[in-house]
Amino acid sequence: MLNISSHSVKEKMPQEKLYSLRSLETPLAGKILAKFLLGMLFLFFLILFLPWQQNIRGKGKVTALSPSNRPQTIETTIAGRIQVWKIKEGQFVAKSDTIAIISEVKEKYFDPKFLERLQQVISAKEQSIKSKDMKAKSLQRQISALEDGMRTKVNQSKAKLEAETVRFNNFKNQYERSKKLFEAGNITLTKFQDIEYKYQGSEADFVNAKIEIERVQAEYLDKINKAESEWNNTLADIADTQADLFKQRNELSNMEIRSQQYFILAPQAGYVVKATQAGIGETIKEGDAVCTIMPQSLDVAVEMHVRAMDVPLISKGRRVRIEFDGFPALQFSGWPSISVGTFGGTVEVIDYVNTKPGEFRILVIPDAKDTAWPKQVRMGSGIKGWVMLDDVSVWYELWRQLNGFPPSLYQEPADEDPKTKSKEVKETE
Repeated sequence: MLNISSHSVKEKMPQEKLYSLRSLETPLAGKILAKFLLGMLFLFFLILFLPWQQNIRGKGKVTALSPSNRPQTIETTIAGRIQVWKIKEGQFVAKSDTIAIISEVKEKYFDPKFLERLQQVISAKEQSIKSKDMKAKSLQRQISALEDGMRTKVNQSKAKLEAETVRFNNFKNQYERSKKLFEAGNITLTKFQDIEYKYQGSEADFVNAKIEIERVQAEYLDKINKAESEWNNTLADIADTQADLFKQRNELSNMEIRSQQYFILAPQAGYVVKATQAGIGETIKEGDAVCTIMPQSLDVAVEMHVRAMDVPLISKGRRVRIEFDGFPALQFSGWPSISVGTFGGTVEVIDYVNTKPGEFRILVIPDAKDTAWPKQVRMGSGIKGWVMLDDVSVWYELWRQLNGFPPSLYQEPADEDPKTKSKEVKETE
């Protein structure tokens, strides 16, 4: 209908009564849906330009920053048989508290008076060394006395040799003069023979004096050599006895230390988590685990594993949002300010070596400026984490995700804390 005429038929025939006209009109629900879709499209267009904080996701568990505060396995140093347990699982123990007492299983240490007898052996060895040392000193004095006696005897023999030499020369001169006189017929044969006899006797005494010096030297040298040989043997015996003494003392020290190992002590304060051995009478070997202790410490951290391709984007001090298993949370990774049930942290350690193929480990500590972590969190609890990076637009983040590009950084991440880095530079200089 063109509505040209001034006389309208709408008043005589309303459109609501005409089915064909009603079917051509847009339904009210369609109009509402169209407006809703246009509003959603406009809202989506606005959201594309909102800021979005990029992040790196990772999973891990609760741990301690210091290795000394992580769960520790208590091992036995020596082999033995469990004699008595002093603790129960879940019990708190202080440092040096007795966890268990073990008894010996080696035949060598069955004697209850082994330490006492070993001390007696050491005392006997020490007394033997003293006696042999006295003997060595006595032999030294004997050797000195023999050397002095040899020098005295040799000097006496040399003096005698000098006297015999003078006497021999006198008789020789007398013999030569008498021989000339006898040949000239001035003395009788009897007198010449008497002089010749005395000359031969003085010659024999002279030779004997020489031999006496050599005999005296040989006699004393033989005695000195025997004394020195005995002295050297005594010194060797002393050295052997001292070696045995050192071994016995070493064994005594080891036994004293071993006797202390019968008591398995707690290395630090904590809670007994699990006893890995059964009841009384069970035999354990050296290095076998007895129980596990969870140290009492507030040194809580989170161990996260991230992809190797994301590690270059992480730096020490980066903020992290953490969701603990068992705690209800609603996390908007791009808008951490509106997240509920998550807790803040900062990156403290980035491993230089991959923990798993294609993954690196980072350690996160609580953020002092954020809400404190719940006390109910226990070691080993699972977590989900988001390392927060820089802000970008939502449209850019969608475009990046669709193309598989890594997150963007406006500047190169620092590898270390500036204070630590400056210290290393000074040490290098």
